[in-house]
Amino acid sequence: MEAKETGGDPGLFGQNSVTWQAHGDPMMWVAGIRALYLQALHPRAVRGVMQNSDFRRDAWGRLMRTASFVGTTTYGTTEAAERAGARVRKIHRVLGATDPDTGERYGVDEPALLLWVHCAEIDSYLHVLRRSGFPLTDAHADRYLAEHRHSARLVGLDAARVPANRAELAAYFARVRPELAAGDEAHEVDDFLLRPPTHPLLVPARELLWRRVARLAYDSLPPYAHQLYGRPAPAPATVTRRLRVTGTLLRAIPARLRWQLPPKHILRATARLGPAARPAPYRLARPAAIPDRPGEGRVD
Repeated sequence: MEAKETGGDPGLFGQNSVTWQAHGDPMMWVAGIRALYLQALHPRAVRGVMQNSDFRRDAWGRLMRTASFVGTTTYGTTEAAERAGARVRKIHRVLGATDPDTGERYGVDEPALLLWVHCAEIDSYLHVLRRSGFPLTDAHADRYLAEHRHSARLVGLDAARVPANRAELAAYFARVRPELAAGDEAHEVDDFLLRPPTHPLLVPARELLWRRVARLAYDSLPPYAHQLYGRPAPAPATVTRRLRVTGTLLRAIPARLRWQLPPKHILRATARLGPAARPAPYRLARPAAIPDRPGEGRVD
């Protein structure tokens, strides 16, 4: 079944894209935490974050800004998505970091760093969704990766150089693997994600809920990430079972309730395009042909 558009601007991806359906899933929050764990393993990339922001004081704000960017680029109008990308590029252009060992000063908008952040994020979204039971076939997965050459372009990357299918993404991670390490900054991110500062009255909730989610996100990392962090994960089958149980529980919450939470991009999209634009797994259509010129116009 394909959703019919009602004349509003469907944005960069369009309501028949894999991205439109997948990004409405609640397991995206677990995937986002996994992405932070993975991104922190690139010393130059995580250094750029730690030297330019007060991660511990504003971690929730950072997570919400990331969620808002993903929501805007997925469900917002084309103009809103382009504005969001322009803001990110403008911020990145003026930020830099210093290598404490060599004294080298470098920009956080180096293409290699932007590509790592992009690939770690998109891989995490795709991995957690599929492993938790969201019905994405291999063809859907390839289509999803091809679609996200658009989001890569928005942050300043050459879309043609971004992995556009599972094979290309696997080859990229194999190439970058020797550059990864769990330095002091990575362990600081790890420590924060397990024990984020919170009001004393909320500590029990943090221990009961947040740490379970953070551990699940960590456990879903690839084996080399566990080796670098120096903390083992349960057996893969156990992790997969926990992901599926968590996915089942979260997806049982009515969408109309989940979508009331900030940043509410899905509600605005359905108001703009009509109720048929509501994202849902059953709306996944057969993946269409991939555009010849990535990064230009919609993908559906």
